[in-house]
Amino acid sequence: MANPIQFYYDFASPYGYMAATKISALAAKYGRSVEWKPILLGVVFKVTGGVPLPSAPLKGDYSRRDMERSARLFKVPYKLPSKFPIAGQSPARVIYSLESQGATRQEEVTLALYRAYMVDDRDISNPEVTADVAASVGMDRQKVLDLIADPEMKEKLKAETEAAIARGVFGSPYIVVDGEPFWGFDRLEHVDRWLQNGGW
Repeated sequence: MANPIQFYYDFASPYGYMAATKISALAAKYGRSVEWKPILLGVVFKVTGGVPLPSAPLKGDYSRRDMERSARLFKVPYKLPSKFPIAGQSPARVIYSLESQGATRQEEVTLALYRAYMVDDRDISNPEVTADVAASVGMDRQKVLDLIADPEMKEKLKAETEAAIARGVFGSPYIVVDGEPFWGFDRLEHVDRWLQNGGW
């Protein structure tokens, strides 16, 4: 069976959100599955010296414009949240807690959380809000709160973020196909061509 596509993303990343709405259909086109791997860009930025795009000089105004323009082009509902960026620990821990339930379930909850933040302007960095959103797609609300506070889940997210950095992941989305890395929502077409042609 073909290797899964590894999809790294941060819940505060608008481009990660847009890619998350497209990646499964792209993978399915080539008989691939997706590994959903949330990370913490705040930790990554300590290594790269990066800052959230909207707060970067000159890049900030452009990025806000480009995010809105990209969402319109690809018909993805989007509105820059009033609190931006946020820390993604709570939603990311929930996604890792769902590994045993499979990628489809992880995708469903990921997209629900992304929509809550990127469309409905709900602050999913708040464990209570994350729990409410997860409950809306069938998770037990109290169990979600327990998972977010679980030391094992905290360590899992820390380890996954550190492993991503060790692998060279520096942004969101960051997509790996058979060891070949692609950074950015605008690289989905490249991912498509790579899968179609087996590289170039």
